[in-house]
Amino acid sequence: MTYTAEMTKKLIEDYLGTPVPNTTGIVPKYTISELAKKYGKSEKSIVGKLSKEKVYVKQVYRSKTGAIPETKKEIIARLAEKLKIDPERIQGLEKAPKLELILINNLMDKRPA
Repeated sequence: MTYTAEMTKKLIEDYLGTPVPNTTGIVPKYTISELAKKYGKSEKSIVGKLSKEKVYVKQVYRSKTGAIPETKKEIIARLAEKLKIDPERIQGLEKAPKLELILINNLMDKRPA
């Protein structure tokens, strides 16, 4: 079954919810799974339709602590910037555990200039 123009309009209204100042700019009234149940469609179909209508906002992945995860490569790049060297020179650090890289990076923040 395809989406009617009225169904599409209502779907977008339900998804967009109330605009508020935050990272995505919207707080959906309903989650994708709730919309799928409400309209009798699959979640994939709902996401596809909202994407086609250019209103779907992909959720940003967050770690258990709620922080946006940072890759080892990003941590090493910041460390290289603090050391004023080329990141390629410390590329071997990518084999180090992430927690240790974070620790070194934090220690570099605390050291006097």
